[in-house]
Parts: sequence; structure tokens; C-alpha cells
Amino acid sequence: MARSTRRSALLVLTLILVCGCIGMLFGQRLTSTASSGDGDGDLRDSLRSFSDVYKVVQENYAEPVDPDKALYNGAIPGMLRVLDPHSNFFDPKSYAALREEQRGKYYGVGMQVGPRNNKVIVIAPFAGAPAYRAGIRPGDIIIAVDGKPTDNMSTSDVAELLKGPKGTSVKITMLREGSDKPLDFNVIRDEIPRYSVDVHFLIRPGIGYIHVSGFQETTEKEVRDALDEFGDIHGLILDLRQNPGGLLSEGVGVADQFLKKGQVIVSHHGRASAEKVYKASKGNGGKDYPIVVLVNRGTASAAEIVAGAIQDHDRGLIAGETTFGKGLVQTVYPLSENTGLALTTAKYYTPSGRLIQREYTGVSLYDYYYNDRENGDVNISNHEVKMTDSGRTVYGGGGISPDVKIPNPKTNKFEDTLLEKYAFFNFAKHYVIDHKVTKQFEVDEAVMQEFRKYLDEQKITFTEADLAQNSDWIHSNIKAELFINEFGQQEGMKVHAEQDPEVEKALDLLPQAKQLADNAKKTIAQRNNARLTAQQSEAPASSR
Repeated sequence: MARSTRRSALLVLTLILVCGCIGMLFGQRLTSTASSGDGDGDLRDSLRSFSDVYKVVQENYAEPVDPDKALYNGAIPGMLRVLDPHSNFFDPKSYAALREEQRGKYYGVGMQVGPRNNKVIVIAPFAGAPAYRAGIRPGDIIIAVDGKPTDNMSTSDVAELLKGPKGTSVKITMLREGSDKPLDFNVIRDEIPRYSVDVHFLIRPGIGYIHVSGFQETTEKEVRDALDEFGDIHGLILDLRQNPGGLLSEGVGVADQFLKKGQVIVSHHGRASAEKVYKASKGNGGKDYPIVVLVNRGTASAAEIVAGAIQDHDRGLIAGETTFGKGLVQTVYPLSENTGLALTTAKYYTPSGRLIQREYTGVSLYDYYYNDRENGDVNISNHEVKMTDSGRTVYGGGGISPDVKIPNPKTNKFEDTLLEKYAFFNFAKHYVIDHKVTKQFEVDEAVMQEFRKYLDEQKITFTEADLAQNSDWIHSNIKAELFINEFGQQEGMKVHAEQDPEVEKALDLLPQAKQLADNAKKTIAQRNNARLTAQQSEAPASSR
């Protein structure tokens, strides 16, 4: 009982620390009323009221009160939610996960796991990682880790068991289709990088493709390494779709590689923080190849900084859907008990002065994150009007609007059925039992006959019209899953990118991106020449 009381006291103290942070950062210790002495008193009274309520709940609630649940999942998130959608509190587990994600590495066996039919299975081992070298394959069912059965375990529980100090061993027991008995793998844990550039390659001769999944401590270097690997290119597709953002510094570092030295990338300021302007410190070194940036509704935060800077400086063409619209800067404060607070301390603005953050007042948290917003279009009637370097009109306050709209492809009922039944994933693990897949593999009629047979066995209803109507999509997904199975996740992602209709559209837009940049250069040069001529004509005759 004494231990529980002490823990509760520590958790209440954590809440007080959170309140103190908010008081100091947003309320400036309630300066506006402090002159009368009421501000600090109001804060003390509020905290005392909370402490009294918590004590009554703890002592009299019908069931024992879990302090973690009451504070970590209740009081603190509830308090932050009334501020904005992005201020957030991290309990010890989620704070450790946040730091791991920001560092871009962890220690474990190196594979993606997920739920299937109430079991935890291997989605894909990472190429070159210990799990990959040990021979673990997609579709393997994890039935035990170090002898501990995984029945009734969640995916995150199993993932935590697989992690551990570098150099330590973990025994993973698997069930595999085609094997009569369980397979044991003794895997030595190692450092596993979390690559934010999860796929990059020359998608056409001289044209690079880079997909950035997030912005962590290694992202700037990963993008630079990818560009160096490409060598001299004459076009780039920068894919930021479904990129939720991350570290501001890394977004700045990535944008720096595409702009001219000295150009503004982003600025931010808040009530308690002075304005800070970030500029390209190194620049692109004169590499002015055309760029098409792919974005969608899942593109947010640091990814919007990159897209906004490229658009405002007319450096490339933005294509896809209107982005999420997350322009609030969070500062992460470590707190007691290995917890952390991500608190909104500023708003950021693109080089033209656009505020990217969309409106969130009067909107439920669910609607803010998940509901469609005007079919992805921005209602510009009440948005700030800004100009790019060349004078093109752009709008603030609702995400980044694309220069060219590419609607997100909609799946049909048959496609949804195949995805819901994990048809491609399961077919791939079944197919490789009796077939060898090489890098020259293509889906031909013999493979489709195998696929038809598999669908019949799984009682997945289809017609020949279904297969014909969705032929390209089916072929792409079969090939991608087989490549993931045989060569690793990145090879499968290459297949998806090569046959992605939005990527194909982006390739077609490269000439338009080049024309945009060329026209901007001419417009800016003419404007500068006109300004210089005007200055010379106004100069006194004696100084000419």
C-alpha cells in the first residue's frame, strides 16, 4: 500500500510538472494577472483541486484505481487536448519508442511482424539483418520466443521480446507452410537501422526515385547518400506520400540539398519564442535538374516544409493531393518517471510566409485526423494569398496545395477482397515452396493459372472479368510480394514504385517541372534587371 501511495504521489507530481511547463511556456507564469498576485494563486488553487479530486477517486472508487491509467491515459492527455491536436504526453513505453524512432536505429533481429488470424507472423525480414541471414521468411508464424509461447500476445509484445542488447542471442520458434514441424532459429541481435529513405533507385535511365517515409536523425544523410549514388541525373521524383514528418532539423537538411545557398527554407515563431529563420547553408551546388514532389493527405509537418520550400522557390512541381496541414512545432521536454511532453511552442511558415497549419478549433480529434477534408481540396475563399519567387499564387492555412492534382486511386470491390484476404502475401509464401524466383521474374499466364488455383482453394470468388479488369494491379502485387519474399522489402517496394500510376504520372510531369523552373529563372532575372535599370536611372548625374 505504501509503494502504491508513493507511486501515486510521483504521478501527481508529474502532472504538476506538466502544468508548470504549460504555465511557464504559454502563460509566462500567468504574467497578465501576476501583477495583482492572482495568477500564481489561481494555479496553486487549480492544482490543489486536482489533487483533492484524485485523492477522493483513489480512496473511494468502486474498483482499485490504476495510477498510470488515471493520469497517463486520462488527466494529462485530456488537459493537452484542449490546447491543440498535436501537444502530447508520452508514458515511459511510448517515450522510449519515440526516442528510438528519432534515433533511426534499435537493437534486435531486424524484421517486420504483424497480426494474421490471431497469430503474429513475419511480414518481412530486413535485407541483410540477422533475421534475413538466419533464413526467416515472410509468412513464418512466431509461436515462441526464448521458449515463451506467443499465444494471446499482441504484435508489440512479441516485437519487444525480439529486441535486446547487441550481441545477445534469441531463440525464435516458427511454423512454416510446407514444413511438418516447428523450426527453431537462434538469432544474434544486432543494431538495426530504421531507414527513412526506404527505397531509392534509378527508375528510368538518368532519373532518380526517392521515397522518404519520415524525418529522423539520419534522414538528411540518407537522402544525400542516395543522390550521390545516383551520380549525374537529369530528373528526380521525390516521393513524400504518407510521410508524417518528424524532426524539423532533418526537414531543413533535406530541403537544403535542392535549393540555392542562402534561400529561406522555413521560419517559425511563437508567443514565447523569437522568430527563427532557416536558410540553405550548403545548397544544391548548381544541380538544377527538374524535380517532381509527390504528396498526399498523409504528407505532414517536416514533409510539408520540404514541399513548401520547393514550391515557393519554384524549384520543382508539387503533384498529388493537398497535404495534411500540420504547421505546429512541438518541443519535446523530458519529465520524471521516464516520461516526456511534446508541447506546441511555435508555428512554422514557408518562405513566402504561408502558415501551413489548418483550422482545428471546433473540430473533434477523430475528424481532424481521419475524416476527408473537402475531398482533399482547400477552400481558398478565406485563406491568405501569397506569391512564389516568380509571382505564382499560393495559399496559406490549409496544407500545401499541389500544382498538379493527381487523385488517389480508388480500389474496387474485388481489389478490396484480395487485400482483406491477404491474397498476394499468402500466395507468395505458397508459390515459393515449389518455384524458384529470380530477378528476371515476370507474371505470365502460368503464374496466373497458379493464382487462379490458389483463389479457388481459398474460396475467394472471382471471374475472368475481375482478373482482366485488374490485370496490371494484380501482376504488380504478385511480383512485389514474391520479390519481398525472395530479395527483401526494398526490392518489393521498387516493383510497386515502377508500376505505381501516380509515379508514372510524375515521370510524365518532369518536362513541365523543368519549364516551371526555367520560366521562374527568366521572370526573376527580368525583375532584377528592371530593378537595376530603375536604380541607375534614379542615380544623380554626377555619380554616373
